[in-house]
Amino acid sequence: MAIEKAKEHLKKYQLEDRVIELADSSATVQLAAEALGCMPGEIAKTLSFLIGEEPVLILAEGTARVDNHKFKETFHAKAKMIAPDKVEEYVGHAPGGVCPFGVLPSVKVYMDESLRKYGIVYPAAGNDHSAVKLTIPELELTSGSLGWVDVCKE
Repeated sequence: MAIEKAKEHLKKYQLEDRVIELADSSATVQLAAEALGCMPGEIAKTLSFLIGEEPVLILAEGTARVDNHKFKETFHAKAKMIAPDKVEEYVGHAPGGVCPFGVLPSVKVYMDESLRKYGIVYPAAGNDHSAVKLTIPELELTSGSLGWVDVCKE
């Protein structure tokens, strides 16, 4: 199960106890915010893209949207989201639970500047009924991020 992969990944950092398993769905930003009792912006949504044939995840604040111009300037490619039926194949987690924890080795992870305004964020933890409560430094550490990018607009 994907949530077990996420927990195993977070265990390396002694943060597996931060995983929150929810009775209600957290498949969308709005549902996650309602289930967690937080603001939608505090949800660290994980956006899945293909650059050529390489999967790339962008962690962004929940209400941010990708700015196609900024994306192309940063990655020198058009923003092309992975088709929902292919996300699990490329990333290792299904839509609704996509997160940077326990992903396939070929996946590159970046954090968008939109997250910097929050002290605590809630990314998914492998399935559509989960989240993990992390500080931004903890997310940087655990996500395997290759760095910060500025590819979103709010």
